[in-house]
Amino acid sequence: MPELVPPTVRLHRAWLDARAEWGPGQHEDGFGLSASDEVDSPEGFADWVGRLAAQADPARTIAVGRHRCTYRWIVERDRVLGAIALRDGDDDYVRWAGHIGYGIRPSARGRGLAAWALRRMLDEARALGLDRVLAVCVAGNLASARTIERCGGVPETGTGPARRYWIAL
Repeated sequence: MPELVPPTVRLHRAWLDARAEWGPGQHEDGFGLSASDEVDSPEGFADWVGRLAAQADPARTIAVGRHRCTYRWIVERDRVLGAIALRDGDDDYVRWAGHIGYGIRPSARGRGLAAWALRRMLDEARALGLDRVLAVCVAGNLASARTIERCGGVPETGTGPARRYWIAL
């Protein structure tokens, strides 16, 4: 049975395995990985995990004028299957990428993990007092679009390179 866990240094090797499956230089939304993050070494990975934890602390994020972000990894038997992020704020990044972003490693797709994780993060969004959240996916990603729709996503009107959905809480 999968579980949602905060990012942890304990899963360094498992996280590297998931990243390797996506391919060099690639990552999925939900992990909070930036180009400047060095995650191969234990020290670099620990720094990155610490940065992710700091982004969930409202006192730290509000002080620098950024959105708060809660990261959760989707883990089953110490195997990282994916990740999901809940962004609480109204800055340019949230308006572009949405309140929720997620990714499932290719070998774990088709099991309903994204919908399972999304439903749990919607509970966290309610607990934060949000009344609706924006979820965005690439226009051609039909699996992600179906996932968002199954979880109550209503498409915004308009066209473009991304599908934008609002989920009422």
